[in-house]
Amino acid sequence: MGTSVQVTPLCGVYNENPLSYLVSIDGFNFLIDCGWNDLFDPSLLQPLSRVASTVDAVLLSHSDTLHLGALPYAMKQFGLSAPFYSTEPVHRLGLLTMYDHYLSRKQVSDFDLFSLDDIDAAFQSITRLTYSQNYHLSGKGEGIVIAPHVAGHLLGGTVWKITKDGEDVIYAVDFNRRKEKHLNGTVLESFVRPAVLITDAYNALNNQPPKPQRERDRDFVEIISKTLEGGGNVLLPVDTAGRVLELLLVLEENWSLKSLNFPIYFVTYVSASTLDYVKSFLEWMSDAIAKSFETSRDNAFLLKNIKLLTSKSELDSVPDGPKVILASMASLEAGFSHDIFVEWAADVKNLVLFTERGQFGTLARMLQADPPPKAVKVTMSRRVPLTGEELIAYEEEQNRLKKEEALKASLIKEEESKASLANDVNSSDPMVIDTHNKHPSLDGLGQHGSRFRDVLIDGFVPPSSSVAPMFPFYDNTSDWDDFGEVINPDDYVIKDEDMDQGAMRTGGDMDGKLDEGSASLILDTTPSKVISNELTVQVKSSLVYMDYEGRSDGRSVKSILAHVAPLKLVLVHGSAEATEHLKQHCLKHVCPHVYAPQIEETIDVTSDLCAYKVQLSEKLMSNVLFKKLGDYEIAWVDAEVGKTENDMLSLLPISTPAPPHKSVVVGDLKMADFKQFLASKGVKVEFAAGALRCGEYVTLRKVGVASQKGGGSGTQQIIIEGPLCEDYYKIREYLYSQFYLL
Repeated sequence: MGTSVQVTPLCGVYNENPLSYLVSIDGFNFLIDCGWNDLFDPSLLQPLSRVASTVDAVLLSHSDTLHLGALPYAMKQFGLSAPFYSTEPVHRLGLLTMYDHYLSRKQVSDFDLFSLDDIDAAFQSITRLTYSQNYHLSGKGEGIVIAPHVAGHLLGGTVWKITKDGEDVIYAVDFNRRKEKHLNGTVLESFVRPAVLITDAYNALNNQPPKPQRERDRDFVEIISKTLEGGGNVLLPVDTAGRVLELLLVLEENWSLKSLNFPIYFVTYVSASTLDYVKSFLEWMSDAIAKSFETSRDNAFLLKNIKLLTSKSELDSVPDGPKVILASMASLEAGFSHDIFVEWAADVKNLVLFTERGQFGTLARMLQADPPPKAVKVTMSRRVPLTGEELIAYEEEQNRLKKEEALKASLIKEEESKASLANDVNSSDPMVIDTHNKHPSLDGLGQHGSRFRDVLIDGFVPPSSSVAPMFPFYDNTSDWDDFGEVINPDDYVIKDEDMDQGAMRTGGDMDGKLDEGSASLILDTTPSKVISNELTVQVKSSLVYMDYEGRSDGRSVKSILAHVAPLKLVLVHGSAEATEHLKQHCLKHVCPHVYAPQIEETIDVTSDLCAYKVQLSEKLMSNVLFKKLGDYEIAWVDAEVGKTENDMLSLLPISTPAPPHKSVVVGDLKMADFKQFLASKGVKVEFAAGALRCGEYVTLRKVGVASQKGGGSGTQQIIIEGPLCEDYYKIREYLYSQFYLL
């Protein structure tokens, strides 16, 4: 039978809640994504809490909270300790996203679900992979290979491919088929006939074809400039380090082309750090950005028209007048965007421009309703220093806690010293006078010797169990060789996690990854409290939604699924209506096995393929002749199936003479490589009209369908055209030399 595969949704099915799924492959449990929403509702994580201890590995697909927001909390509260895997941008930008969320909430509440230390601990244990890198698991996961591929939604966003015994399990959510300014499109279509495909139905009902990129960008800039010219301000609620990158490039490019003078501000607690990291991730971006940097050393994210702000004081000092502010969070639940919205919403000249659908239950989602509300209730909170009696009471409480801690420490120290003293006495410390043994040497001292009897000690060589006789001195027994003291190089190596720790704490460049404003918030130990009051905000400003989500629309999703044609399909993350719609469509047009499980419902999607593991016996292999072909060694084997002593299937030498078989030509010839080979042999070659012209008379051309990436195979032939002459036979001989005939 095929590889055993079970899928259990923990969150994010039949709704738009965060994504989190347990995928078991031959008993090895993958947790794919560990998301949370901007409301940080612990009840959403109850299913995860019940299985966290059984997780063997965690795969992260995107850097936003919907895909990794629960990671610090799950490690702290549920004991999630499995190794994590992601791409480098997902690791770095995900870390900054969590910093931004924590700092945003800490300023307006006594947020205690996780701390900065919890975030650091979670992200330090991530193994970073590059696109298309095959990573072989070991131990319990022996035989399983994981590989990240381009998703096209966020920078570093991943389509995960998990392979076991030749069968592929593909996890592809939030992918984008279209190329954008800073990202290439997904490579999902390169996979053909995987055993299992897990994908989302989030956009299944969005059948409106997207506008061409130029037209969309033109409309986007036009509505912003019209508001600014009318004397209004523009607020774009954005995420910390995800889709905001595309918006920054659109604004930067158009401000430069049109020479607009209105100021643009990007405001998060980690905005400067975000841009510093993004500047170093050009190889993860679109081909156009990478090519521009290679040819002219032009970094697309050296922004000249956009100013970065990282604190409330900087924001308050911004001059009056029309301006554009991109501020986190996109949900308007917290952060700078929340406060700016409350301040600007009552002015009819202002514009709030949404570029993605708000999370369910958030203020942004309420404002995107049709028709939008005329007034909304919001909670305004701020942190103020303690004064007067409150400050006195706080200091008294802190002093009391310090005294209790000091008392506990002294008691612990006293107990340790008593235990140490008892050990010293019991271990015959050489500094303790031995008054029980009578020494012959003392007897010989006579009258004078008796005076020194009470000060002589029993030897100076300490037994192995003895504690060092002097207080904090410990003998450092270093290893020595012929050249001196042996040096351990590991003592002088700065570990990556230590560098990350230091880098993420202070400063605003690549050497320090917390902006000055954010660092001041962390280091500020002034006693304070949070005061809150509810307001009713009259919404008179314009509210506009433009799709910059970076997800494929419903028509593209259906087209991609039909092309990939998985043997079994699992649908997750989408409204109940969207999930059912896509399920019925796929049953008719994609594959007969389509599943849409409920929360904590385990479905078995084990492949129906009859695949068996067999051993190659030593008798068989001793008679096989291999030939090296590129990076591989190949051979033709005639064998019969038998069993070993352990009842394992094994291939054994056949007992009868091997039957004849048709010759098989093995190899994949690239015409460009063959052109270079012929040139090295002195043959004049050139490409003409899609064919390779060899000398004066012979032409080579490829016909047929090329092989597909990801497992699909095609049939191609190489045709030699020309008269039967010396050049013809010579070229044919060179061609045959590029293949192996079995």
